[in-house]
Formats: sequence, C-alpha cells, structure tokens
Amino acid sequence: MGTLQAIVLLCLVLLHLWSNILAQDEDWKTATATYTKETDGSIITEGACGYGDLHKISYGKYSAGLSGILFNRGSTCGACYELRCVDHILWCLQGSPTIILTATDFCPPNFGLSADYGGWCNFPKEHFEMSEAAFAEIAKKNADIVPVQYRRVRCDRIGGLRFTMSGSSHYYEVLITNVGSDGEVLAVKVKGSRTGWIPMARNWGQNWQSNVNLQGQPLSFEVTVSSGKTLTSYIVAPPKWQFGQTFEGKQF
Repeated sequence: MGTLQAIVLLCLVLLHLWSNILAQDEDWKTATATYTKETDGSIITEGACGYGDLHKISYGKYSAGLSGILFNRGSTCGACYELRCVDHILWCLQGSPTIILTATDFCPPNFGLSADYGGWCNFPKEHFEMSEAAFAEIAKKNADIVPVQYRRVRCDRIGGLRFTMSGSSHYYEVLITNVGSDGEVLAVKVKGSRTGWIPMARNWGQNWQSNVNLQGQPLSFEVTVSSGKTLTSYIVAPPKWQFGQTFEGKQF
C-alpha cells in the first residue's frame, strides 16, 4: 500500500510539473527581430527612454528598441523580455537559446515600406530591434529578420534603483534606472525635508518631473511598478545634491 501511494504521489508531482511547463509555453507570444550594427555593440545611446549611454547604466548590448504596440508610448521602458529564435532552420541557432533584453528605445514605423520588408515596426507588428551582439546569441548574423517568441520576465538587477537628477531651480526631473521586479515604472513620488509626498508626472520614457523647487533638501522617493508593488527609498540624495548626480536607493 505504501508503494502504491508513493507511485500515485510521484504521478501527481509529474503531472504538476508538466502542467507548469505547458503553462509556461502558453506564455510565449510571437514577434520578429532584427539588429542594428554599432561598433560598441549596443543600440542607440540616446534612445526614446532617455537612458543615455546604455553601457553606463548596465543595459549595454542587451537593450532593445520596441515597435509601437510594445513600446506603449514609453510606459514599458525598463521592462525585461526573454526572446528565442524559432521556426527557421537556416537562421535560428541550434536549440533555440534564449536571451533577456531590456526595453530601452522605440522602433519607429516606416509606412513607406511593407510590414514584411523594411516596415518591421509598422503598427500593429510586434518587433524587437536588437544589438548585433545580442542578436548573434540567438540567430545567425547574416539573417535580415527572424521569427521569435517572447515573454515578459522579472528583471534581475545588481544594486539598487538609480536616480539621476536634472532640471533647474523651477523644474526638477529624475531619471530612474536599474529597476528590478517588473522593470516598468508606473508611478513616482518625491519628498523633500520641507514637503510632503509629491506625485511626479512622466515627462518621457523613464524621466519623471515636478515643478516644485527641491534644491537644498534631502530627497526620498516612492516608486511603484506595473504589478502594483511600491518601494520607498528614504533620503536617497543628501541636502547638497547637484544636477547631473546619480544616487542609489533600495531594490525591489
């Protein structure tokens, strides 16, 4: 009887594992991918998310420009995607290895070309424009465009959230990078020593702004990601912070 129970338990465990595998496979969606040639291995260094030099903020070659339907007016900046090349025996690498990319830029449409030749990012195409180095990890570089499967995954980051200050005495802006968990920032609040919590507005990409003069005050930040998780980092910036400086807070 003990042996029978053990067999039944093993079958239930295997069934559960198989169900999880099927569920994971159902999460994959179809898209296409191309790459852009750059000598430093990363895509545009001044992309639509406002990150600047992608190597300095650690995204580097694993960055991607997204077509409009995926980019969603910049709200998906910082989100992480797992990609694999599929269904092309000539171009896909054997075993369909996967890579993790961070959304850092917008791939603009080209309505002068068909969606099947050159207009890869035309609405409503789902497309990823990658660095040549990242593309070479899933497909052969002599391919123009490859079919891929993708899914959103958790962003694993080293260190805490990074807050880069910019603006003037009447205009304050912060760029938020290195966001773990969803990677996709939904809302931001800032608090000085002489203010309460002030909601910030998205300027563009992951640049958030406030019209309150916050100079001369230590700053704390409350960041909410798309899943609804909220993280508060107290006194991230000291009272004598300067525009152009970057400070590190907590991590999800």
